[in-house]
Amino acid sequence: MLKRAFLPPADALVAFEAAARHESFTRAAEELHLTQGAVSKQIRHLEQRLGVALFSRVRQRVLLTDAGRLYLHEVRGALDHLHDATRQVMSFAGSQDVLNLAVLPTFGTRWLAPRLADFLRQTPQAALNISIRLRPFDFELEPFDGAIHHGDPIWAGGIVEPLFPEETIVVCSRPFRDRHLLAGPADLLRVPRLQLATRPMAWRDWFEAKGLVTDTAFQGPRFEQFGMIAEAAAHHLGVAIMPVFFVEDELASGRLVKLFDGTVEERSAYHFVYPENRALRPVVSAFRRWLTAEARSARLSRESLLPG
Repeated sequence: MLKRAFLPPADALVAFEAAARHESFTRAAEELHLTQGAVSKQIRHLEQRLGVALFSRVRQRVLLTDAGRLYLHEVRGALDHLHDATRQVMSFAGSQDVLNLAVLPTFGTRWLAPRLADFLRQTPQAALNISIRLRPFDFELEPFDGAIHHGDPIWAGGIVEPLFPEETIVVCSRPFRDRHLLAGPADLLRVPRLQLATRPMAWRDWFEAKGLVTDTAFQGPRFEQFGMIAEAAAHHLGVAIMPVFFVEDELASGRLVKLFDGTVEERSAYHFVYPENRALRPVVSAFRRWLTAEARSARLSRESLLPG
């Protein structure tokens, strides 16, 4: 009750955000299908409730005060969160069971998404909400039923199911390979190497595994996601270390070519993680069984998909 006493009406917060964005009560009113007087009244009541001025009036414009700028940052975040929560709840309509998943972006795009239709065919009562998370989080604080995790099989408060280890290869475009005469590992010391921001040691470890010593392993264009690196390599920007299953389509189409024979099995692996208190939910159990079977099948067939 004490917290509720400090909450302004939602309509006033929406009017405040719109007016701040447009720097105009008139344009905010047009957006919200209200009169300019109604927006002005809502802002005035909000300022009275807070006891501070949120805007200063300058000719035909309204400008945020210092207090207004601080408040706008928090209000906009709260409205965005409420918007996302509302859309998520609306997805429950017509479905008996909703599975909320957190996935890694490239894994979700390249590996998981093309296979999800099969899961939904097998589990027609399920609905999916999928969000991006790059790092482990607290299941008590985030509304997820499970997550795809890359790294060590450790997650506080979660049950960890192994999927498959990560196998990597070095790839580039065919024109890039031919132009730079890339015949062996040592040749990669003299060409641009594409770097993944979350795996800064990848090239150093690769060169060390090949018996090569260099102080330039960390040099090269840096990207946030594997998907961006794959596109950069396909457009001749450099060579890249990529998980095999992320570039199967590019290898099959010829957009990328594999350099050198064999793969490198990394120490880290992919896992499905879910909180203990949701382990018995039917949709979680169904997804776990389907996902582990898909991972097993994909690993068994991978060798046949790799050109030498």
